[in-house]
Amino acid sequence: MSTIENITEQFRQLQSKNGSSQLTPLEQNAFNAFNKLGIPTVKNEEWKYTRISSVFNKNYQFTPGNIVTSFSAAELDAFRLPGYENANELVFVNGIYSSSLSIIRSSALVVMPLEIASQNEYKEIVLTHLGHSSKYAKDGIHALNTAFVQEGVFVYAKKAKTVEHPVYVYNITDARSANILSQPRSLVYVDEAAQVQIIETYDTIGLSESFTNQVTEIIVAKDAIVEYYKIQADASHTNQVSTTHFRQIGKSVVHAVTISLSGGMIRNNLNIALEAAHSEAHLYGLYFLKGNSHTDNHTIVDNVQPACLSNELYKGLIDDSATAVFNGKIYVQPLAQKTNAFQSNKNILLSDKASVNTKPQLEIFADDVKCSHGCTIGQLDEEGLFYLRSRGINEQTAKSLLVHAFAIDILEHIKPEPIREYIDQLISERLEFNKI
Repeated sequence: MSTIENITEQFRQLQSKNGSSQLTPLEQNAFNAFNKLGIPTVKNEEWKYTRISSVFNKNYQFTPGNIVTSFSAAELDAFRLPGYENANELVFVNGIYSSSLSIIRSSALVVMPLEIASQNEYKEIVLTHLGHSSKYAKDGIHALNTAFVQEGVFVYAKKAKTVEHPVYVYNITDARSANILSQPRSLVYVDEAAQVQIIETYDTIGLSESFTNQVTEIIVAKDAIVEYYKIQADASHTNQVSTTHFRQIGKSVVHAVTISLSGGMIRNNLNIALEAAHSEAHLYGLYFLKGNSHTDNHTIVDNVQPACLSNELYKGLIDDSATAVFNGKIYVQPLAQKTNAFQSNKNILLSDKASVNTKPQLEIFADDVKCSHGCTIGQLDEEGLFYLRSRGINEQTAKSLLVHAFAIDILEHIKPEPIREYIDQLISERLEFNKI
């Protein structure tokens, strides 16, 4: 049985098992879209530089009833982030939320299955906002995740509360006994005047193939502040498509940082819809790639209402035979007068075999705006390298210093100190033990 046939059969079984629910129409529509759109190919402009069809030429286990995992709390210790003792920890194993491994320390945070949230006091939130990301992610991969949305999780940050502990989200793939297709799905609602920090990581245990197809939708209400940090440092035999969708429905602030250090094929879709006047969105990204890693960052900033501010800076370091893609779009809708939107992508190629494709874009339908975009591709600064060598610093150390200086612009936007130091350490270790 092919992977596509297996997906079809598992969808039928899941629908038969779960019966009718508030989420059934959304799932059925998504599955129909998946059948229509299929797996993206390079003929799809949005997937021109990222080949994903080969990922589906494998037999995967991907539904809760079929996946066998013995992942334990003791094993989780190896993947915990610094400062976990004072953090809310949400653990997903093979795409399924594990309440037994998770720890909720903040009274201002509520976590429950999406299916339950669609039936209780959060019903209106779920039915209004769940699936909004499909407006921007119009492909079969996104539709596939939504077709199995009943397995997802609802996270709620209470009104006028600061979630006093950061939220650490661990995505663990247990690929010790079989190839795994995992599909984490989360709907996060940050209520009025709430504040929350979210830090998300990805790790794989085992040597079998894995593919993570993730969708996270974050709704940000009036006067709320959200900090979101994504750290990708997984094994080279793993593949991932991660869609993070912000919807700012009230005047609010979003601060998002994406760090991609290792993995096989990585595709990051980051969408931000500024639907309330005077909202702010700050997007930062760093990809430091080696080996045969491939990282594709697609960002969309949609200015729907007037007087919004967005600032986007992505920087890339590409070594060995690694490849990188950056595709950033800024939309300014007709009502979005007084928009300030800025976008920049800077890349350094560290080897002759490394490559990058970058495409910043603006689509402006208003006339009173300030928008700019740009990109650069180059090599390490020869003058800076010569200066350091002339001061008695050996070549490898000099290159490491220049690389670190290039990356620091992004690292300084990581506000939680333990996380910033952790990522800085990962980069420093690579610079120390891997010749540039």
